[in-house]
This record gives sequence, C-alpha cells and structure tokens, in this order.
Amino acid sequence: MSVQGLRRMLKPFKDNRQLLLMSLPAVVKIFIFSYLPMFGIIMAFKDYVPIKGILGSAWNGFDNFAFFFRSVDAWKILRNTIGLNAMLIAVELVASVFFALLLYEVTSKKMLKLYQSIMFFPYFFSWVLVGLMLTTLLNPGTGMLTSLLRRLTGHEVAFYAEPWYWLIILPLVGIWKGTGFSSLVYYSALMSIDKELFEAAEIDGASRVQSIRHISLPFLAPMMVMLTILAIGHILRADFGLFYFVPRNVSVLYPVTDVLDTYVFRALTVNGDFAMSSAVGLFQSAVGFVLIIGTNRLAKMFNKEYGLF
Repeated sequence: MSVQGLRRMLKPFKDNRQLLLMSLPAVVKIFIFSYLPMFGIIMAFKDYVPIKGILGSAWNGFDNFAFFFRSVDAWKILRNTIGLNAMLIAVELVASVFFALLLYEVTSKKMLKLYQSIMFFPYFFSWVLVGLMLTTLLNPGTGMLTSLLRRLTGHEVAFYAEPWYWLIILPLVGIWKGTGFSSLVYYSALMSIDKELFEAAEIDGASRVQSIRHISLPFLAPMMVMLTILAIGHILRADFGLFYFVPRNVSVLYPVTDVLDTYVFRALTVNGDFAMSSAVGLFQSAVGFVLIIGTNRLAKMFNKEYGLF
C-alpha cells in the first residue's frame, strides 16, 4: 500500500480523533469485560475440574448441555423464563407508551418535571432495596398489606406461600421500577413530532384519541419495534434481581419464580457446577442471537424502516 493510500485510510481516524479518544475508555471496558471472558466458552464443552484449570480439563462434547436439558426442572425453568419475560416485555411496552402519551399531554413545564421525577425515581432503587420494601408490605403477620387484607377479609393472605400471586406481583414491580425510564425514551420520540401535524388534525376535526392513533403511535412504531427486538433477544436472560431478590429466593415459589439465571446461580453457589453453568450461558447467548436476527427480519418484512439493522 502506498503512503497516499495509507493516509487516505487513516484520514477518518484523524478527523474524528477527539470522538475516538472519548470512546476509548468504553472500548477498553467492553474488550476486558465482554471479549476476553469469551475464552471461557470452551468450559461448556469440558468436564471442568478447578484444580486442572480450563485447558487441563478433559473434553466431554455436549454432555453439559444434555445434563441440563435432561434434568427434571429444565422445561419448567425454560417455561418460566420465556413466559414471564414475554409477559414483562408486553406489559412494560404498553405501560411505557401509555405513560409517554400522558406526559406528552402535560403542558405545564413544572408539572412535567415533577411527574418525570416521580416516575423516574424508582429506577435508581436496587433490587435488594425493592425486595426489602416489598417484604414490609407482604410479610406474613407483620406486612402492611397483609395486615390490611386480614382486617378487611378476616383471612390471612400468604403471598410467600402461594406461587400464583407472583404472576401478578412480578410484572407490577417491573412496571413500577422500569416504566419511568422507558417512558422517557418514547417521550423523547414524541417531542420530535412536528406540532403542525396536530394542529392540522385539530382543524380537520380529529379528536385527541384520533390524533394519538393516526399521528403519535405511527411515529412511535419504529422505536417500539426496535426496543422490542432488543428485548426479545434477551428473552432467555431474566432480570436476576427481579426474580431472586424480590421473591427472596423462597423455594416454595420456585414453580413460578425460578428462571435460568437463578437456576445457574444456585448451580454455581450450591453445587459448584461451572461447566453446566457455562453451557446454559452459551445457550442463552446463542438463542438470543438467533431471536434478534429472526425478529429483525420479520419486522423488515412488514416495513423496512422497522428493522434494527
């Protein structure tokens, strides 16, 4: 390659050197914590013995994958992971768009900032704190909500003894904590809509609901599809904090709350099964990759602008 060709190739890097320098810490972080650990993928195909190390352990093919899928709890865990995540994706999407539309209707800047702060505040709570807060409400005997229900109905409601309650509790907690952040993303998309479109619709006699249906929602559709595609790609990666700290890892609730991430965590901490845990993690990543590609292509079949890439 000639010197002139080399200069032409390096010109974009020279022109954007400030941006590249600013992004360097993030690139180094991703390389260290996301790319270097990929070497450990081979552990999923080995009979890992800690004293021998990753390279010294014997290969065992797909035995670790077979061990998981042949276990008694495998399909229950997959059902919980996919089912609960699908429910959370759908419920949070509807809730986020709904609250974003409500915020867009607020005309007072002071009230808008107040509502945004109130909705966004729970996003900063850790799942440990959320679990403790929920315990003060649902704890048998001393919980505020259980005490109130006992006085109203005369019966003790055992939230931590009945798994089916958590099919409702977990989505509600997820909405309360995460919708404030998601709604701001959709609200920012609404702010980019030309106000003249709403004025023209009002002149034509369109109601507020009709304006939302024919103007706001079509503008939000690409953002909704993009975020949904990303969420579907993580449908096998449950929010560990939500499913572990919120139900307090109570074994009675496992039929509903036990998901892949909590199962792997127990396999590591209780059994020390690093190889099987690595196999499950690789399975999650592979399925997530396929789902993102497939969902993206499906979205582009309906509208090319809806594709993520």
